[in-house]
Amino acid sequence: MKKLLLLIAFLAFANGNAQILDPAKWTTKIEKKSENNYILTFNAVIENDWHLYSQFTPDGGPLPLEIIFKNQKGNFNLVGKAKESKTRTAFNDIFEVNETFFEKKAQIQQEITITNSKLTEIKVDFNYQVCKEVCINVEKNFTFTIPAVSKKTAIVATDLTQIDSAKVDTVVSQTGTAEEQVSTPEKVVPIDSKPSKQRGLWSIFFIAFLSGFAALLTPCVFPMIPMTVSFFTKQSKTKAKGIRNAIIYGIAIIFIYVVLGFLVTWIFGADALNALSTNVWFNIIFFILLVVFAASFLGAFEIMLPNSWANKVDNQADRGGIIGILFMALALAIVSFSCTGPIVGTLLVEAASKGGIAPIVGMFGFSLALALPFMLFAMFPGWLNSLPKSGGWLNTVKVVLGFLELALAFKFLSNADLVLQLHFLEREVFLAIWIAIFGTLAFYLFGKITLPHDSPMNHISVGRLSLGLVVLAFTIYLIPGIWGAPLKLISGFPPPMTYSESPYGVGNSKGGSNASAQILPEGAHLGPHDLIAFEDYEKGLAYAKSVNKPILLDFTGYACVNCRKMEDYVWSDPAILKILQDEVVLISLYVDDKRELPKSEQYVSKETGKEIVSVGNKWSDFQITRYKANAQPYYIVLDVEEKMLSDKPESYNSDINAYKGWLRAGIDRFKKAK
Repeated sequence: MKKLLLLIAFLAFANGNAQILDPAKWTTKIEKKSENNYILTFNAVIENDWHLYSQFTPDGGPLPLEIIFKNQKGNFNLVGKAKESKTRTAFNDIFEVNETFFEKKAQIQQEITITNSKLTEIKVDFNYQVCKEVCINVEKNFTFTIPAVSKKTAIVATDLTQIDSAKVDTVVSQTGTAEEQVSTPEKVVPIDSKPSKQRGLWSIFFIAFLSGFAALLTPCVFPMIPMTVSFFTKQSKTKAKGIRNAIIYGIAIIFIYVVLGFLVTWIFGADALNALSTNVWFNIIFFILLVVFAASFLGAFEIMLPNSWANKVDNQADRGGIIGILFMALALAIVSFSCTGPIVGTLLVEAASKGGIAPIVGMFGFSLALALPFMLFAMFPGWLNSLPKSGGWLNTVKVVLGFLELALAFKFLSNADLVLQLHFLEREVFLAIWIAIFGTLAFYLFGKITLPHDSPMNHISVGRLSLGLVVLAFTIYLIPGIWGAPLKLISGFPPPMTYSESPYGVGNSKGGSNASAQILPEGAHLGPHDLIAFEDYEKGLAYAKSVNKPILLDFTGYACVNCRKMEDYVWSDPAILKILQDEVVLISLYVDDKRELPKSEQYVSKETGKEIVSVGNKWSDFQITRYKANAQPYYIVLDVEEKMLSDKPESYNSDINAYKGWLRAGIDRFKKAK
């Protein structure tokens, strides 16, 4: 096998078009934790600029890491879900999901409990995707040997495929040698659970900070500012002491909410929170929860903690000193819960979907905004005179927050519907619900609708009118989305265009107005931009021979980000699109197609030794066997005799002119040979 892999590498290098078979180098280790428990550790070093997708990347995006324990049944049990080292989360505007991935290095740890005392080895398969300018779907097979009971050892085995980092276009394979290393039992390499510094945490912080100011402007909190500040300034013997007590009070508020965020992270676990974000029941439960919060804000009822809690805490606040101030802060949290509770709950839900320490960061941002006014007004009590008087406007703030909670709730319901592919909440339905919500909010702000706790109103203020106009403009902006407008301002909130009753807009259909009259060749379908495409190589080749056109062979993937970018931004160019429509036969082979091959068509690859059981396996093996590459996108121009017309294959290339020149060179060579 080693000689075979080296031969593949040499041939790929000699052809000048090699692709890295796997930009991740793996080592594995097994450690004994207790009598029957072991820790399996997988460490990867990832080539620069490449990223490997986490097992927590949500459905509908790039392929997540899949861990398969092949001989688990009757031999061992898994203890929880596999833990991961630090990952990065970023929004993918192609698939419209928050993808989670590793950069530079990755560590996966899985604890197991052995139930079969005769078990000697554990077999694990990894299926994952790594991407840079191209995407690569990889299957790795690992075998762990159970250490002898009497020895405290860790067995380390290296992966077969190693990458020469100095030559990113050359595949170099080495066979790792198993070696024994003495390790102390009970001590396992710790997982670094701290998330990387990412935009996701900053966005959580700023959203939480703004939410804290919103909570400040509710009827439960705002009136307490002058009361609390006056208490500190009047009860303190000196101005300096009053300021000091107010600052301690603010810090106590921050401490209480940060502890709440810490408890959520600690109880559920950073990894579990991230995993829950793609869980159907998680999304449904929080949809219901946010609807309840919204109803509370709109005045249907109030969510309150027991009065006995507030009374007990209030009694403790009379003790004085720092302890008394801490209980005063706790009393504020309890008394204002009917207003702050729904906001805090929503923040924790949103932060939970990010995973890691996001709940702690969110609570810090929220409490900082809540505490700052108490501290600042204590330092500058004269500012109290500039505060607006309490009144009906506070309830207006609360109602606006209720509408926002209601709109956000449907995002969670949409997530569940997308995962289950039920098509109950498709893009048009989602947008119709949002138009109804924000349209009603606009009517409310204009005074055309009143709710239970609203004060009588003879006129509307300039501020309320301005906010109403903004909401009305946003509502009107949403309306064209039902007819297919992209609505980039809210990208990522509604379902994607493809998850729609009319993916091409109302009144349009795939293939345009002549779709019904268009007769497709046998085995063909309408692909990107309504191009006639084949997903079967033999059928596409037969059609190319019948029409005597060259073939554009496209190795692609459903979850390949850069494949979609090429289709969206390069193939859509009028000059490229015309070539693809008129001058070539497009054969698109999806290497991540999970459909199982008939048993009679399944085989073991002579090139890699892997079992070929799915359609995607077949095309991936076809690419590796024939072209010594397994990266996508990967384009080749062929003649009808299957000979390469282009000087070299093309991969991801966002330069439209360069791609056109490459495509044109192959087609012109075909025409000259006719």
